[in-house]
Amino acid sequence: MCEDSCVNSVKARVAFLEGDLSPHKYGRKDMAPVMGVPPPPPEPHMGPDGIILPRKPYNPCLISNNHKDLRRELLFNQKMGKNVLNQKSELQRALERRQRDSALRRESQKNREETYKDDPRTALQRALEQRAKQLELSENPINIEPPNPLVTARAKLRTRTDSQ
Repeated sequence: MCEDSCVNSVKARVAFLEGDLSPHKYGRKDMAPVMGVPPPPPEPHMGPDGIILPRKPYNPCLISNNHKDLRRELLFNQKMGKNVLNQKSELQRALERRQRDSALRRESQKNREETYKDDPRTALQRALEQRAKQLELSENPINIEPPNPLVTARAKLRTRTDSQ
């Protein structure tokens, strides 16, 4: 159904451009924009003196369905309080970041308190134990021997040949 009307519209345009149809029979309502092509400007209205009467210029935004849908969606989001265009000031962004960070800090503090609630050690004792573990690791680093360069080169060549 839609294909027939689109084909008829295209045929009518082609006929109009070739000069087969008179411009008076070809109304503006019959001519919907196809593939973003705006309709041709209407025939100028002539006054009794033969002077062309002024007319409002053609506005493609009023006919474009994409533009109408976008505007409708933006207005709806504005009513709902969503900011889809991300037009926040730097102060608002900093405030939100600060609130988010403080909420994360509170959450982590709460989790920490819950995990160590039944632990008889104090926070100072736990901190000292963690410091001792870090010192042990820094004094006794785990020595990992570098792999044989021939093995790494062969592995690189194997991946290159596999991908080709």
